[in-house]
Amino acid sequence: MILKDKVVIITGAGPGMGQAVCRGAAAEGARVVISARSVDAINTLRDEIVAAGGQAIAVPCDVAETDQCQALAQAAIDQWGRIDGLVNSAYYHPDWGPLDAHAIEQVLQAMNVNAVGALRMAQAVIPTMKAQKAGAIVNVSTLATRKPMPGEGGYAMAKAALNQMTCQLAVELGGTGIRVNTALMGWMMGAPLHGFIAGLGEGGPAFQAQRASEIPVGHIPPDKDCAKAVYFLLSDYASEVTGAALDVNGGDWVAP
Repeated sequence: MILKDKVVIITGAGPGMGQAVCRGAAAEGARVVISARSVDAINTLRDEIVAAGGQAIAVPCDVAETDQCQALAQAAIDQWGRIDGLVNSAYYHPDWGPLDAHAIEQVLQAMNVNAVGALRMAQAVIPTMKAQKAGAIVNVSTLATRKPMPGEGGYAMAKAALNQMTCQLAVELGGTGIRVNTALMGWMMGAPLHGFIAGLGEGGPAFQAQRASEIPVGHIPPDKDCAKAVYFLLSDYASEVTGAALDVNGGDWVAP
C-alpha cells in the first residue's frame, strides 16, 4: 500500500480516469477526498470506497471557482488535519473540431478549468504542504500535447499550459518539500471511451481493434492501470522526482 495514510485530494472524479484514481488510491491506503461538480456521483463513489474498507469523503467543487477550491482544501484539513497529495484531474473538453473553427468561449473555458483550475487548487493546498515540509502534486495531462490529434486543439492547448505549470511550480517550490509532476495519459479504456465506441455503432468494434493494434503494448490501456502512474508520483517511491512528465500511453508516443 504505497499511499498508506496519505491524505489525497482528487479533482474531476467523474466517470473514467478520475474515478479510477479515487478507487485505486483508496486501495493503496490513501484517505481520499473525492471531488467533482456532481454531488450524486461523488457521494456514490465515496460510499463504494467506504463499503470496500477504504477511507473517503466527498466534497463538491467546481475548480473554476476559487472559493470552492479553498473550501475543498479546508475540508481535507478539517477531516484529517493534513494534505499529502493533490491530483488535478478535472477537465473541460471543447466540442471536437478543427482549432480554427473552435468557439473561443470554449477554448477559454478549457483554459479556465484544465490549467487555471489546477493552479487554483495548487494555491489552495501549497500553504499546508509548505507547513508540513512535504507534499506531492500530480497534474493529469494528455498525449495530445505530445502528438497533436485533429479535433483536440483547444483541449490540448489548455493541457499544454498545465504541463508548463508543472515545470514552473517544481522550480519555484524547490526546497519546500513539495514535488510537482505530470502524468500524460494516452488512449484509455474506460467509461468515456466505451461511450465513444458505442456511438460509432457497427463500426465501433473495428475502430477499437484498429486502435489497439496501433499501440505497441497491443491493447488500449485500461484507465485503472494508467492510474498506477499517478500513485507512484504521489508516493515516497518518487521522492526524488519533481518537474517530470511521465508518458502513460502504452508506447503510442515514444519520448525522444
